[in-house]
Amino acid sequence: MLKTILIGLVALIALALIYAVTRPDDFRVARSVVVAAPAEKIFPLIDTLQNWRAWSPYERKDPAMQRTYAGPASGVGAAYAWKGNKEVGEGRMEIVESTPPSTVRFKLDFAVPFEAHNEAVFALEPVAGGTRVGWAMTGASPFMFKLIGLFVNMDEMIGRDFEAGLAALKTQAEKGN
Repeated sequence: MLKTILIGLVALIALALIYAVTRPDDFRVARSVVVAAPAEKIFPLIDTLQNWRAWSPYERKDPAMQRTYAGPASGVGAAYAWKGNKEVGEGRMEIVESTPPSTVRFKLDFAVPFEAHNEAVFALEPVAGGTRVGWAMTGASPFMFKLIGLFVNMDEMIGRDFEAGLAALKTQAEKGN
């Protein structure tokens, strides 16, 4: 009986490992919101990294996190490093493209809780009633991420943070409108 249970358990583990290998090699998480404000008002909230303290969902997860800014205050070369609790981890982001008032692209490097090198982009597009603000993150899915993804829905987990951040960004941008 014990032998049958062990064989079944090993088979389940083998199937999970095989299934994980078939998962996509890359991931993309994206969310958007329409903000009742012009892109010119929203853009500095994203492009100036110090402004993230007013709307970033990660600031709320660890208000005591350590922050270090480098380079210019905004635009290409502006960088932000953080070290925080287990919810925010440790990493660095740097603006690698800044096209006012439509696009801000970041190189995003995580060190803790795991090493990862991703790209994030904010895209601002005029629409009826304001500006659609999109926030997306893309990156590689190494085997360990694929395996974790069998048990944790990364799109939902990261997506909830993006939704919270976009809602707070909307509130900030719509002040005084």
